[in-house]
Amino acid sequence: MSNTNKETLRKVIHKNPPGKAVGIRKKEILINIYNNKIKYEPNLKFSTLTKELSQETGIGIQTVRKTIRKYWDGQAITAKKRPIRLTLIEKINNFEKCAIRQKIHSFWFRHEIPTSKNILLATNADPNLPSIQFSSLKTLLKDLNFEYTRWNRNNCALTERKDIVLWRRKYLEDIRRYREEGRTIYYLEETWVNIGEYSHKELCVDIEKSGKSKRLIAVHIGSAKGFVEGGLLCFEPKNNMASYHDNINGDIYYDWFRGILPLLEKNSVIIMDNASHYSVANHVPTMSWKKNSILKWFENKGIVFDRPMVKVQLIEKVKEIRHTVDIYKKSVQEAINYNKAILRLPPHHSELNPIQSAWSVVNNHMKTNNSTSSNLDDIRQLINDGVRLVTPDMMANFVDHSVKEENKLWDLDFIVDDLLEEVVTESNTAVTVNLVTSNY
Repeated sequence: MSNTNKETLRKVIHKNPPGKAVGIRKKEILINIYNNKIKYEPNLKFSTLTKELSQETGIGIQTVRKTIRKYWDGQAITAKKRPIRLTLIEKINNFEKCAIRQKIHSFWFRHEIPTSKNILLATNADPNLPSIQFSSLKTLLKDLNFEYTRWNRNNCALTERKDIVLWRRKYLEDIRRYREEGRTIYYLEETWVNIGEYSHKELCVDIEKSGKSKRLIAVHIGSAKGFVEGGLLCFEPKNNMASYHDNINGDIYYDWFRGILPLLEKNSVIIMDNASHYSVANHVPTMSWKKNSILKWFENKGIVFDRPMVKVQLIEKVKEIRHTVDIYKKSVQEAINYNKAILRLPPHHSELNPIQSAWSVVNNHMKTNNSTSSNLDDIRQLINDGVRLVTPDMMANFVDHSVKEENKLWDLDFIVDDLLEEVVTESNTAVTVNLVTSNY
């Protein structure tokens, strides 16, 4: 190859970015070029050969040498496996997400408008929360179901999505009504334990992290009277996914749930979050449904439309109400058969579930008494002992705290309404802005 051709080739070849893994296809091209070169230039020095291959393929010279040596040894050409990198949403656990959401709420309680700037400052100033960049904050706020409400050109308030507000209002109204009716309210929650590893965050509800260590998953249910006797489910998952939610499949949960229902008081209420394993059979209309079936689904929910709609309009209506109506799923129907009601917590509202505080008691017991044993039976016994430490008086206090949080959230929505109405009246406009595309 002439010097002119080589110079032209170097101009069009894009170098592989440093740190980026070289794919199999690119390595195969490298080997093909190598075979072609030694066919016509068999006496070419290895150092010169690898230098030219690096220039012609854009692959680093060290990778070129390693790939060719593997080829000589008859080894399979493979791409370097990239390390699994957690996204921002995966790195921040549910407790931290709830804390950030509560920081936003705290601005409203002080009758101040929360903006991205002051939330970023407040979050980064808190030593118990991770330090994040502005772009990452926007991603996190979107995951927390917040959006911008702009009332003039230069001012935006962080508000929760309308469907989340509706979900929370329905939850608060329903649980108040159930208490007035004198019905016993049970709370259900799960957690996991990393065996042999205990820190100040171990055995905390919904802390998700990756790792190859063994773990146990624990599920329990309780009321203001304490944990339900015989209600603890504790098992070792088959794999070590980053989230314990991925390890609890519907069948395991459903079998446990069916066994729990006869132990609960009659006409009681069960509070649970919206995890997928709580919903084995999801009967929500999609575009694959026939139009008559979709209309029948609405009729079963007591919803009748006063005008004809095409299928795509009906599906949009499904999306609007799916979080505010009870979706008939296998576990929910089983509860109905036992004369029990199901009430779903809004996303990232763990402060409304007192079992979270009960798990912290179990956590403290395990940290105090565990000797980093990896024996599963020992860990199960520690969990059982910790559960027995949660007395009815303690659970009653945990429930009282959750009720106070309910009352705060009840007032919050009115505060947001009043404050936004005040500022919107001054500017005569209010627009909802998407968090992803907005520059605020």
